[in-house]
Amino acid sequence: MKGWVLSEDIIVELKAKKYIVKKDRRYTETDEWAILEGDVATVGLTDYAQKELKDIVSIELPEIGRKVKKGEEIGVVDSIKASSTYYSPLSGEIIEVNEELTGSPELVNKDPYGKGWVFKIRVDNPGEYDSLLTPEKYAEKVKTSHH
Repeated sequence: MKGWVLSEDIIVELKAKKYIVKKDRRYTETDEWAILEGDVATVGLTDYAQKELKDIVSIELPEIGRKVKKGEEIGVVDSIKASSTYYSPLSGEIIEVNEELTGSPELVNKDPYGKGWVFKIRVDNPGEYDSLLTPEKYAEKVKTSHH
């Protein structure tokens, strides 16, 4: 397993595949993760999402300064397998994007919970964070949604 896996992480094993669910963040039904520090959340795609997409070849980054609502479409991730829309897990203003992904979109595959983060958002309502899926609930979602 990769170096970004910690002993307290949840590992979901399905059909010879392992999916990592980090315990220090929250998740969406649409396979994004968010970790809140103060009023700023860092957002990315989950290990499950990147493994389902396979090799990511490009990612459309949101515009800095853009105001978004929870669940709003943010951009598109293109892989050799498919294109997939991703969404904002929280309402607020985009304050930073991971420019490294422009030249190295594969960072999402290599380190989805670290260097492969997508954007940072200053949240309007930190209470929304509590409405996201807990790591345990997300792990269950992965188990039940896998075909």
